[in-house]
Amino acid sequence: MRELIGNIVIGIGLVFVLIGIFGIFRFKNFYSRILIASKIDTVGFITISVGIIITNGISWFSLKILLLVAVVMIINPVVTHAIASSAYHGGYRITGEDDDAADN
Repeated sequence: MRELIGNIVIGIGLVFVLIGIFGIFRFKNFYSRILIASKIDTVGFITISVGIIITNGISWFSLKILLLVAVVMIINPVVTHAIASSAYHGGYRITGEDDDAADN
């Protein structure tokens, strides 16, 4: 029963990642795409990791997976912000964006 529930949670995570990939293609500008990619990474990875933990049960392996989840939850938003910030400060603007509004 535990393996079935774990596999269902892993499947939900994979479906979320698949839907997110279609979302990346739906949006046209860089900033929207990086937001969706960040959500796919964070939520998809967490859901799949929880499914792996449920499938394997509570053990040292599960603690290692939880440590990885904690590291990803801390590092992924920081890295996404750094990429978006460097693109913005490097001069990358969305087509049709008002330059006066961006300076405020």
